[in-house]
Amino acid sequence: MMMASDAPDPMGSYPHARKVGNLLFLSGIGPRNPKDNSVPGSVFDQEGNMVEYDIEQQCHAVFRNVMAVLESCGAGLQDLVDVTVFLTDINRDFEAYNQIYAQYFPSNAPCRTTVGVTGLPSPIAIELKCIGCIT
Repeated sequence: MMMASDAPDPMGSYPHARKVGNLLFLSGIGPRNPKDNSVPGSVFDQEGNMVEYDIEQQCHAVFRNVMAVLESCGAGLQDLVDVTVFLTDINRDFEAYNQIYAQYFPSNAPCRTTVGVTGLPSPIAIELKCIGCIT
């Protein structure tokens, strides 16, 4: 089990990543700021519900967090072979997310599945689940 000091703490009792043979499995990674647990580009109501968000800021933040976990495991984005993306508003956010995703994978992109979900365990708009292959 691996934990990354530069990534936000997991929301439960699970590691950031686990290596099995040459495969690296990352737990779901969201856009929370590792320093203060804030969600970049988000506005919350008094009950803690996200009422407004900037998908571009959340996308960049989630990739920073994924890269932090990968780096702590001796890997990088180039080592990813499969990415599952969860979006809470796929109709609104897919186009912007897809453009940002292409910036992080200009060539040799991993396989990818994007799923629209009604919610995530914390008030965020995007989460990535990744599998890498490292030697």
